[in-house]
Amino acid sequence: MKLATLRDGSRDGTLVVVSRDLQTQASAAAVAPTLQAALDDWDEVAPKLEAIYARLNDGTEEGAPFDPRQAHSPLPRAYEWVDGSAFLNHVRLVRKARNAEPPKTLETDPLVYQGGSGRFLAPTDPIPLPDPAWGLDFEAEVVVVLGDVPQGTKADQAGAYVRLVGVCNDVTFRSLIPTELAKGFGFFNGKPATAFSPVFCTPDELGDAWKDGRIHLPLETQLNGEVVGDPHAGPEMHFSFFDLIAHIAKTRDFTAGTLLGSGTVSNEGDTHGISCLAERRMIEIIAHGEPKTAWMKSGDRVRIEMKKDGQSLFGAIDQVVA
Repeated sequence: MKLATLRDGSRDGTLVVVSRDLQTQASAAAVAPTLQAALDDWDEVAPKLEAIYARLNDGTEEGAPFDPRQAHSPLPRAYEWVDGSAFLNHVRLVRKARNAEPPKTLETDPLVYQGGSGRFLAPTDPIPLPDPAWGLDFEAEVVVVLGDVPQGTKADQAGAYVRLVGVCNDVTFRSLIPTELAKGFGFFNGKPATAFSPVFCTPDELGDAWKDGRIHLPLETQLNGEVVGDPHAGPEMHFSFFDLIAHIAKTRDFTAGTLLGSGTVSNEGDTHGISCLAERRMIEIIAHGEPKTAWMKSGDRVRIEMKKDGQSLFGAIDQVVA
């Protein structure tokens, strides 16, 4: 099934069920007022939401038109936002761009960071750019929403805790990152608010594209109407979502509503295998000795979308830099 949150003036919005073709919506208010409420009582609530979804798709429940511009982030705020870096080509390229070596454990120990989750950008919200010198970049990623994950969960158990999947734009201020990392304490100012797709869906909606804790589909990013990357999100995801779940649950529980990102989707040896400008710039440096692509500026538009059989799965993240 597919779920979205509509803006209603409140912090957490209103939960709706969205048809498979993303054309219509039905209220979920009688079942759960918000997505977080649904996740808190998933075993009881999910079958009722599935029933609405079935009626919406077969036409026995009349739906209203679904407008992504009225959608908030599916979770406008979350208990936790944990982002991995499971595509090793991305890690190697961005580390090279700032003259840093990848960690010796790159292939055996996942990289993760804790992002801000108190307020997310809606999928069509502008991206604020207070200072162009900060080096604004998009990062197209895949994301999953977790149920309650017990400490000590192993990778072969982790699939039971994946409730929903979607995509995101993990916005980065590239020029702020090196000085932050030089302090030895991780990202903070370099990572402003993240935007998520207007719709999240249950893994079964992906069919055979959901396999081994990975989404085996391309993720397309357009910048100002031009396709700048359409890398495949499956084979080169070195650590699966199941691996990432096992990693983060090593020392603590995670509560329902936790968001977990794949990191920037990236394919090796392909100029269209990128999902961020930092990679494109590094490829240009290798080829020409200097970057030719500028960071994002006011008025630039980024669109991130994943399709299956020509149909948009989650709707598009479509943002203009303010």
